[in-house]
Amino acid sequence: MGFLRGITALSKLRSRLGQQTTQLGSVRWLQIQSASDLDLRSQLKDQIPEQQERLKKIKSDSGKFQLGNITVDMVIGGMRGMTGLLWETSLLDPDEGIRFRGLSIPECQKLLPAAIPGGEPLPEGLLWLLLTGKVPSKEQVDALSKELQSRSAVPDHVYKAIDAFPVTAHPMTQFATGVMALQVESEFQKAYDQGIPKSKFWEPTYEDSMNLIARVPVVAAYVYRRVYKDGRVISTDKSLDYGANFSHMLGFDDPKMLELMRLYVTIHSDHEGGNVSAHTGHLVASALSDPYLSFAAALNGLAGPLHGLANQEVLLWIKSVVKECGENITTEQLKEYVWKTLNSGKVVPGFGHGVLRKTDPRYTCQREFALKHLPDDPLFQLVSKLYEVVPPILTDLGKVKNPWPNVDAHSGALLNHFGLTEARYYTVLFGVSRSLGICSQLIWDRALGLPLERPKSVTMDWLESHCKKSA
Repeated sequence: MGFLRGITALSKLRSRLGQQTTQLGSVRWLQIQSASDLDLRSQLKDQIPEQQERLKKIKSDSGKFQLGNITVDMVIGGMRGMTGLLWETSLLDPDEGIRFRGLSIPECQKLLPAAIPGGEPLPEGLLWLLLTGKVPSKEQVDALSKELQSRSAVPDHVYKAIDAFPVTAHPMTQFATGVMALQVESEFQKAYDQGIPKSKFWEPTYEDSMNLIARVPVVAAYVYRRVYKDGRVISTDKSLDYGANFSHMLGFDDPKMLELMRLYVTIHSDHEGGNVSAHTGHLVASALSDPYLSFAAALNGLAGPLHGLANQEVLLWIKSVVKECGENITTEQLKEYVWKTLNSGKVVPGFGHGVLRKTDPRYTCQREFALKHLPDDPLFQLVSKLYEVVPPILTDLGKVKNPWPNVDAHSGALLNHFGLTEARYYTVLFGVSRSLGICSQLIWDRALGLPLERPKSVTMDWLESHCKKSA
């Protein structure tokens, strides 16, 4: 009995210390839940049961509540406007723009900790906000920075997989391949193979997601240095925060560029669940694919010219304006060039949005950054002229629901100013940023036990028959 009492006492001691060891065959990780508020994982573990019960109540009390009517236009038009996804980390309002856990971009700039007084928000702070719904302290953000640094080592086989490509391969192809190569270390895959219970799915998903978020800047920087800098790789600097270290590994150490990268990663991190990359990550993960497989799929969606590749297209188009008309282009010349673009059957890249009906707040905060740090930059001045010229022209066409600039209209000019001139790489920057939002939601997908996504599809025969009967 004394022996048993001793075992019981030891168990209670471990419980008080918050130490839990989980072992599944060859899979083993040690979870340390200290009393400290600096541990993000502990914060999540405290929140998850409450949110699970909240979702159960919504389903039981309001599961049959109608959210709207589905029209034939929606079915044919890519499910545009259908309310059909649960996405906790952000919500996009057509007029106000994106809100991260209820906070607008200006509010995030004001409330989230910064690296320097009055500076741009740290991406780690936004990650904490996305996961917990709470604004973190500077100490919590610093602790998260250190945790991400501790997870950032990339295995050699990842670099070998990327090196198998010719350097002429698109940077997004190389980046997505690097993410796929990281997958062989998936904790979720190993745990699932060993029979982990569904209630614990979020735990190895958290490990994978944090590892993925920590490592994608390293992989992305390797691709950049390989393609554009003759393979001269720059090592990580563990004294720097997430955004600053990413900029450093790319080869840009100007303090203003570090600030720009912090802002860039923060505002590009999430844009609710219906955009192609977010929806793709959610869809693939709903099949219980691990975070690496899910995020790699999301990147392949982001690489499309109607989604993330648009930021590449914007800068190339702006440079074509300068090449043909010169940097000192007049407003009238610019109007003529815009009409020339439209009359050729093309669109003016960087304007319009599938949901927004006003100027994208992400555009606005980048414009404010430019006014503060590079007001005389020629490309910025051209972007400003486009802001004056393009919306009235698109409005006159009468075919565009939103003639205002989106996030892509501005980011290229800022990056170009600080020397990151390679437009084909810009979507990789977008991909690194989007890891924060997609992985944060994926952790909650697993914590809430969201099911396999399986919408119903119909044929044109069905549509014609159904509409005829309804008429």
